[in-house]
Amino acid sequence: MSFVAWLELREPADAAARSEELAERLAGHLPPGGPLVIHDLGGGTGAMGRWLAPRLREPQRWVVHDRDEALLQIAAERFEVRRSDITRLAPDDLAGASLVTASALLDMLTADELVGMLRPCAGLPMLIAMTVTGRVELSPEDPLDARLGAAFNVHQRREGRLGPDAVAAALDELVGAEVKVRPSPWRLDAANGELMDMWLQGWVDAGCEQDPALAAEADAYRDRRLAQAAAGELAVTVDHADLLVLP
Repeated sequence: MSFVAWLELREPADAAARSEELAERLAGHLPPGGPLVIHDLGGGTGAMGRWLAPRLREPQRWVVHDRDEALLQIAAERFEVRRSDITRLAPDDLAGASLVTASALLDMLTADELVGMLRPCAGLPMLIAMTVTGRVELSPEDPLDARLGAAFNVHQRREGRLGPDAVAAALDELVGAEVKVRPSPWRLDAANGELMDMWLQGWVDAGCEQDPALAAEADAYRDRRLAQAAAGELAVTVDHADLLVLP
């Protein structure tokens, strides 16, 4: 599956998971009259804008930053786009911004990249959605769940990435701002069958890559879980967190 197809597949689950409460708080905080100038960092195809724009009450101009030209071509159908390294933005890159947004991004960054992203945003409201926390729950439970989950979380931290530590790292960097954190879990069941299958296979593969000792049991586990999913007997909760930053 291409990365674009993966983003399209996950967009409805992200939309259902993001915190409506934080979006409403943000809408009440932004100045009336508009137009709002919103910079979406690592915005890919523009999914965050498609979700948030209808929830803000003012006219808006969205600027989607990403380094992937193929993703920006899709975002450009609706938004202004800029090819950018969002970890090396200068303050001038956000000149005139009313708000900064990001989604499914922080856990992919290293500590230095996180600082490079957040510091140019100082003094601006930010809504940062869908950061993984490392907590996954599958029902019914299986004896291999915990080992795979632990290995997956280590894999998420490869090459210095923050992975499940991203929310804590962001809070440390945002000292002095008002920050509200709310859960934004994926809740996957038979209605999300294709997404559940893709997530499950990626979760197992990453866990085995990190801990090869799991491979001996992984095929049987994967087959067992995929059969449960096909029968409508499996539910998965993948925890994320949303952050609203008000300077």
